[in-house]
Amino acid sequence: MKASIEWLSEYADINVEPKQLGDILTMTGSKVETIENLGGDIQNVVVGKILEIKPHLDSDHLVVTKVDVGNGEILQIVTGANNIHENNIVPIAKDGAKLPGGIEIKTGKLRGIESCGMMCSVGELGLDINSYPDQIEDGIMILKPELEKELGKDITEVLGLKETILDFEITPNRPDCLSIEGLGRETAVSLNVPFKNPRKNIDEMKVQDKENIEGLTVQITAPDLCYRYIARVVKNVKVAPSPEWMVKRLNSCGIRAINNIVDITNYVMLEMGQPMHAFDINSIEGKHITVRRAQKDEKIITLDNQERILNENMLVIADSKKPVAIAGVMGGQNSEIEKDTTTVVFESAVFYGGSVRKTAKAVGLRTEASSRYEKGLSAENAIRAVNRAVELVEQLGAGEAVEGKVDVYPSKQKENKIPLNVDRINLLLGTNLSKEEMITTLEKLDMKIEEDIVIPPYFRQDVEGLADIAEEVLRFEGYDKLETTLINSETTLGGKNKEQKITDEIANFLVNSGLSEICTFGFISQKDLEKCNIIGDNSYLTQAVKIQNPLSEDYAIMKTTSVPTMMQMLANNNNYKNKEVKLFDISRVYQNKNGAIEKGELPEEANILTIGMYGEKEDFYTLKGLVENVLQIAGIARLDIRKEVNNKMYHPGRCANFHVGNDIIASLGEANPLLTKNYAITQRVLLAEINLDKISKYGRKNQSYIPITKFPAVERDIAMVLNEEVEVGEIEKIIQKKAKKLLEEAKLFDVYRSEKLGENKKSVAYSLKFRLPDRTLKDEEVNNVMTEILAELEKVLGAELRKA
Repeated sequence: MKASIEWLSEYADINVEPKQLGDILTMTGSKVETIENLGGDIQNVVVGKILEIKPHLDSDHLVVTKVDVGNGEILQIVTGANNIHENNIVPIAKDGAKLPGGIEIKTGKLRGIESCGMMCSVGELGLDINSYPDQIEDGIMILKPELEKELGKDITEVLGLKETILDFEITPNRPDCLSIEGLGRETAVSLNVPFKNPRKNIDEMKVQDKENIEGLTVQITAPDLCYRYIARVVKNVKVAPSPEWMVKRLNSCGIRAINNIVDITNYVMLEMGQPMHAFDINSIEGKHITVRRAQKDEKIITLDNQERILNENMLVIADSKKPVAIAGVMGGQNSEIEKDTTTVVFESAVFYGGSVRKTAKAVGLRTEASSRYEKGLSAENAIRAVNRAVELVEQLGAGEAVEGKVDVYPSKQKENKIPLNVDRINLLLGTNLSKEEMITTLEKLDMKIEEDIVIPPYFRQDVEGLADIAEEVLRFEGYDKLETTLINSETTLGGKNKEQKITDEIANFLVNSGLSEICTFGFISQKDLEKCNIIGDNSYLTQAVKIQNPLSEDYAIMKTTSVPTMMQMLANNNNYKNKEVKLFDISRVYQNKNGAIEKGELPEEANILTIGMYGEKEDFYTLKGLVENVLQIAGIARLDIRKEVNNKMYHPGRCANFHVGNDIIASLGEANPLLTKNYAITQRVLLAEINLDKISKYGRKNQSYIPITKFPAVERDIAMVLNEEVEVGEIEKIIQKKAKKLLEEAKLFDVYRSEKLGENKKSVAYSLKFRLPDRTLKDEEVNNVMTEILAELEKVLGAELRKA
């Protein structure tokens, strides 16, 4: 936001140098990025009068002139300009003059005739030709005849080119400072001088509400996106260039002058921070304005002559047939102010900032208006802005105001009320300010204090709580006045939670076991999922969380499963001819279960440990041992291992799940050969997926120490013949159930298959160790338990004790 000191001086008496002012405003929160001195690069250029013009004897395009530069000094100047005449008043760069761009003028000869200076054009003075519509781009700047009385005076003073511009960096929470009025208020409080408020008459102005003006009506069909819409009408409009003072102020803020009506809307936006738009009333079909959502693929040609395609999430200003503006962004070409426009509608509205920001980004058009709307504007300021615009129209003689206004205000702006807790503020800031000092500062900022309740003004919607009040007090008290002190509050020692501690222990264990940790992106492509989706299972695709603006197709969806990234890393190592690879990855996966995103909810997240390995020495039991150790670290006391046949990423029959109850906490096994083929891996791959969130949930918080018992163990071996489909996990569950507390360990030591056992039969042998911590077991007790185990195995699984 640019602001000239001259304009700011309307609101506060500035009694310091520009650099000091910039430092003061920066310290109070309005950061000044740069200070620009306009006209400072123009030196020794004065007002001159052409007395005589004669042709150059040695050139057919040059002329020799005599120019009066005041104080009786007559200069001879040779020029090729063809738009000059005798008695013209022109800018003259004398010998030694300096112009923008580092140009220096010296006395010299042109075709043998001495030239003691140069006549200047608009461009040579560094001025914008659009600000001087009466001048020509390739000719000398011809000044007004009445400036003859200023002969010899500095051109920067005569044309008012000397100006100091402050360029502010405004934080997003202060849209009120995107205006001269807001910056003027900050300047007044920062300099501790009264705020002059030159627009006090606007604050007190009362304009009658009407249903329609000149037949114009307004309707809002999207009150969630448009908080207020005000329309006022001006008739007998005379479209013409703006006065110099307005052009100068617009230029100082970086805005080009167009015509008086358009310039008034820009001027009010800069002055009060409220974007406005002006329509030709005759361009509004049916004289009815509707603030509505755009239709799908609806089109509009904006003022920059570009066609924009809209969607249902965008807000438009429309008449009965077509959109005439993209709300908060830019007007349409079909409602542009033309030279023959006679009746104008001034729009002053407030739109939802988030909608304006998304719309501006979607259509690729960020404007001065949109940059203000997206930060959130006050609905109460809209009426002041439209009244100020109408006032300027009448002041400039550009038209006549039609009485009344159409004001649609579906939801009033809420007033914040914050208790003034002086002790809490001082404790927060480390200061010792009195209540009176705080109130004095707050009142300067137009905040009301009623019975120790602070009521911020309508334009300070960012002041919502006690911390905001404290910030306002401190920034004008002075950050630099805060004394350095030790922390006087109780300090706490940070630490990791249970899940983080378990994750660290597991990572350290895996590294010590020879695995390497990898870090992968949280994004994958649909092609990666299709590689894993090898037998028509669409669950991973349907639950995928798609990114609206992906960096590329390779990162179009959030990671639904961690297997694709692990397989890609194993594939890379296989391509590099690495024979033994053992990797692990700890990362999050995201699943859109039960249409959570469509319901406006967050997708389900899970922290997954993924292990991937291949090599001659690696097999299922190596991986199973790693997973069991991981679960032991987490303190999982009771779990079951069951065969898994539905997970198509794993080899059928070579995959298992670890369960706590019916909840799967880990899956492991050999990768499906079709999966390894999709990744062009030539070796057998082993995979494991462990849900760290679940093992942290089920793990014991405190593992107790169990001392080594001094009592001997009793060992028994048991071999049984069962059907081939019986899983050893089922056998172990029965053994543990019947042995109860007596069983210390059940170890599988043999699986035997032979025709002698019978068709589809196998022999399974276990070594059982029994022990009690407080006494020696008797043979009779162990024999009774063994009898119960055998009876239950025979009853449930059809097991027979193997005789030989």
